[in-house]
Order: sequence, then structure tokens, then C-alpha cells
Amino acid sequence: MRTMLEFQQQADAETRLHIEDTDAPLPEKLNPQTRYAFFSTIAKGGKSLIKSCRDLHLGRTVCYKTLRPEFIDNPIESTRLLREARISAMLQHPNTVPTYEVGRDARGNYYFTMKLVHGYTLREVLNYRERYDLVQLMEVITQVANALAYAHSRGVIHRDIKPDNILIGPYGETLLLDWGLAKVWHKDKAQTDDESLIEEVDAGPGMTGEDKLQGTVMYMSPEQIERDPAINFKSDIYSLGAVLYETLTGVTPFQGEVVRELLQQVKTQRPIDPRQASKTRVPAALAQLCMQCLEKDPEKRPASANDVIYLLKDGWQL
Repeated sequence: MRTMLEFQQQADAETRLHIEDTDAPLPEKLNPQTRYAFFSTIAKGGKSLIKSCRDLHLGRTVCYKTLRPEFIDNPIESTRLLREARISAMLQHPNTVPTYEVGRDARGNYYFTMKLVHGYTLREVLNYRERYDLVQLMEVITQVANALAYAHSRGVIHRDIKPDNILIGPYGETLLLDWGLAKVWHKDKAQTDDESLIEEVDAGPGMTGEDKLQGTVMYMSPEQIERDPAINFKSDIYSLGAVLYETLTGVTPFQGEVVRELLQQVKTQRPIDPRQASKTRVPAALAQLCMQCLEKDPEKRPASANDVIYLLKDGWQL
């Protein structure tokens, strides 16, 4: 695993500017269908493809997201991709990834482009947990909480907080990724969505999937599991607490090989105190914050992401 300095040096080499690139004239007539070239697949999601490509108009490499071929003609998935693009674009914050453009390709299919960021996910970092100082890791959690505080102020629940969706860049930046499962509300507050239509679950490697829910099992709140139509921002606080728990202890709050059993644990059992679950010392203040975030009753959790930020900065190192 390369260090952040090595990633920074690579990024610097790849993005060095030259006058031949900055001063090249644009074509007299711009064709949006030929703006992007040199595609390379970065990752495959359950229903989407993420590629890197060259923006020939601006001379930069960007991230390009579209649906996988088998979902291209699915109107529901197309709407979800468009929603994700616009939510990502509207959430302009230092801890979210800038969205550049949304459009249709030559075949009329939706795509959107974003900033391409090199770095490690928190999942990759936690695989080498012993190499990192707790202060560094808590700064990552704090920055994620900052992103959530901003999103919640704009009326958006992320609903898929997990280490895989947290990226740590080469310059120390922390970015909360993937707003594809985000929830927003209708202008008419009396109008609600049918949560029973949710169809996705990420059970995790080696797990037996039996139910279908939206989100990732190990980090889902009890109300998210129950498809509670009254779900609110405190669901994200629970998920952040689950990530905090794993960051402190090296294990998730609950473990299991069968999804149904794991879901039951999330709904009914209290996790072991992080100070008991960890092989290394966990400060009492962080353990208490973690357990508060993981309360079954949303009303017993911190009132807001800003409260979590305050507690993360409130002298836990003493």
C-alpha cells in the first residue's frame, strides 16, 4: 500500500500544466458528443459504471458515471442517476466531490462527470489500521460529519455512510462519496415515498443475502431496516456511529454471516462497548459518543451532526 506522499507525487506528475495545453484553441463549433475521450473503467457498482476520461474542452481527466448496459433502458434507474447527479452538484462543500456536468451521450443515455480524486478509501485505511494515529482517524470522521451537517441543512439524508464511501485524498482532504441512495423530500410535506419499493442491499463479502433493503447492512440504522417512512437525519448519525465504532475497534458493531440474523441484531441488540471490543485503548469520550450514536431510539442519539462534531473536538485526547 503506497503512502499518501507517493499518491501526492503521482498526482502532481499527472496534473502538471503546460502552456501548450492551456492555450490550445477550441474548435469553431463545439460538439458535446465528442467532448470526452480515452475512457478507462475505474469501478463497477451494482447498477453503474465509473470511468476516468479526458475532457478535451478543458484538458483535464475527470470521473464519468453512467448506468451499466443492462440498466440503461430502466426509467427508474435513469431517474435515480439524474437525481444523484443533481444532488451531488447542489451539495457544494469542501467534503463532497464537485460535479461538473450532466448530459446525454451519443445514444441519449444519461451520464454525469465529477472531479477525479486519487487516494484511499477509509476501508483501505482501516485494513492497515495500526499504521494510523487515532488523531488522524478522528479528523477523517470529523470531516465526514461536516459533510453530513451541510447535507442535512439542505434537506438531504445520505443513507449509505460506510468506509467504502469515504475517500482520503493525497493532500489530506476527506470526501464523502456516492449520493446515489440519498433521500430528499417533496415540497408538499404531506406527500411521501413508498419505502417498500426500495430494492437494494449490500450484504458484504461472504454474507448470505435474504432480504432486500437500501444501504449496507453493517451500517444501517434500525429505522432504515424497518423502512420507516418517518426516517430522518438521525439515521445518518447512526451510520456514522457504526463507522466510528469500526474505526476505534477494527470490527463492526455487529457481525454475522446471514443477513437476516445481522438485521435482527441491529434492531434488537446493544453492541459491546468499544473499550471492550478493541485490542487497543479507546478514550472514554469517544466510546460514549459512539454508543450514543448507535442508540436504537433516534431521539437518544446526538441531536445533529454538528453535535457530533462538537463532541469529536471536545478534548477526548485528555
